[in-house]
Amino acid sequence: MSTPSLKLEMPGGRNGVFTDLVLDYTGTLSRDGLILPGVAERLTELAGRLRVTILTADTFGTAAGQVRGLPLNFQVIRNGAEKAAIVAGMGGDKVIAIGNGRNDAPMMSPAGLSIAVVGPEGAAGELLRVVDVVVNDIRDGLDLLLHPLRLKATLRD
Repeated sequence: MSTPSLKLEMPGGRNGVFTDLVLDYTGTLSRDGLILPGVAERLTELAGRLRVTILTADTFGTAAGQVRGLPLNFQVIRNGAEKAAIVAGMGGDKVIAIGNGRNDAPMMSPAGLSIAVVGPEGAAGELLRVVDVVVNDIRDGLDLLLHPLRLKATLRD
């Protein structure tokens, strides 16, 4: 069985073939620990194009139950350094990383494409300084991957 992949036009000759999508849960996919409406459907659709992994400190203790049954990998982590090591181990430049918190900033550097979400729980300033794209809603961020011409327009040189 072949590895799923998503091809995106990236500026500056950067790798545009991605195999993995890594997401934070708390504040990125959720509000107060509950997955936001429309997110599960988008993750399911993207799982047909990418391996989807959620890495979370799970602040509210609800993440595993909220994503149960979705076609993705789920892992509770301790800190941002652990997130960065996991992304690097997945191939770094073949990974799309999405998050909103300070502990997400370290995983953005090894990722081939990084997206920050300024959602209902805000976003860390440190994170905003190191990402490729900033969106105000996770659904918008996921839709950039489902409709790549939107992303092309954002990242064009």
